[in-house]
This record gives sequence, structure tokens and C-alpha cells, in this order.
Amino acid sequence: MTFEQITENEKLWAVRYDDCLDNVLDSILDQWNDVVWLRDFFKANLEDLASYFKITDVNQAIYDTIEDSERLQCLIMDISPDANLDELFRPLENNRSSEMLLGKEKARLHNAPRHASWLRIYAIKLEHGIYVITGGTIKLTRTMQEREHTLVELARMEKVRRFMLDNDITDKDSFDDYLNDMN
Repeated sequence: MTFEQITENEKLWAVRYDDCLDNVLDSILDQWNDVVWLRDFFKANLEDLASYFKITDVNQAIYDTIEDSERLQCLIMDISPDANLDELFRPLENNRSSEMLLGKEKARLHNAPRHASWLRIYAIKLEHGIYVITGGTIKLTRTMQEREHTLVELARMEKVRRFMLDNDITDKDSFDDYLNDMN
């Protein structure tokens, strides 16, 4: 696994897994704009879409996903140097009230026009304002434990967190040291 810088100010990074051509941010954004992939996904998960979001039109779900993906991409990619990523990323566990070492975080759109956004980007928080994206998914259920594709994202976050701990990466300084050692 390697890490790719997303923003010039080095506050946002993304994992590139060993078996992938792109980093995870590029991969999920491509996926969320791929009409064929989205149609297959929503057809396979139509029951969740209907029960949790009350949407039964796959075409509407595809349209909403592409629109939300563009808005989320703008939020992430158009971050000014003084932007606070802590306002975008929140603790993965809704009831977590204190900071934790290499905390698992999620980003999603708020104030979506038609319904709550089902798009999620997952990251590890290195320290205040600095994140490493581990993946993302379309979350159509109340908890991530309910579906295989969201469980995969939980496992990926834990894999990256464990990798960081195993390589003594616990903050931005140790992350920089690791990156320098790899070059």
C-alpha cells in the first residue's frame, strides 16, 4: 500500500492499494459516475434503497448519486489551504465523543436536496485537519454491519489503521518520516 497526496497543502491523502491502478478516491469517484456500475449496484440493492430511502426508481438513484458525487468531489477537491477538513470528516461512530489515535472517520454531504446522501468517504485521521482516505461506498442501511460492501470498507479502514500502527505512523510527523523512508 502506498499513499498519494490529494491536496497541495498535504492535509488530504488517499491510499493506493497494492492491487489497484488508482488511489481509492479516484476509484470511488469514477465508480459513482459510472452509469452501468450504478445500475447494477442499485438493482442488486433495490430492497435497501426502497426500504431505507423510499426510492424504487433505479434511474432516479443513479441521477442522485452522480449529482451528490459531483458535490462531494467539489467539497474535497476545491478545499482552500485554510479549509478545516475536521468540518467535513466526522467520527465513524456517531456516539464517539473523544479523540482517538488514528481515528476512523467518515465524510458525507449534508443538506442534500432530495434525501440524505448515501455516499460515504472513509478516512483515518492522522491529526487535527489531516486525513488519509481509505475508501468509500454507497451506504443504504442504518449500519455498516448489515451489508457485505460496507463491511469491506470497515475492514479496509482497519487494515490501513493497522498498517500505520505497525509502521509507527501515529501523526503527521511520523507519516512524513515514513514517506521519506519510502523514497
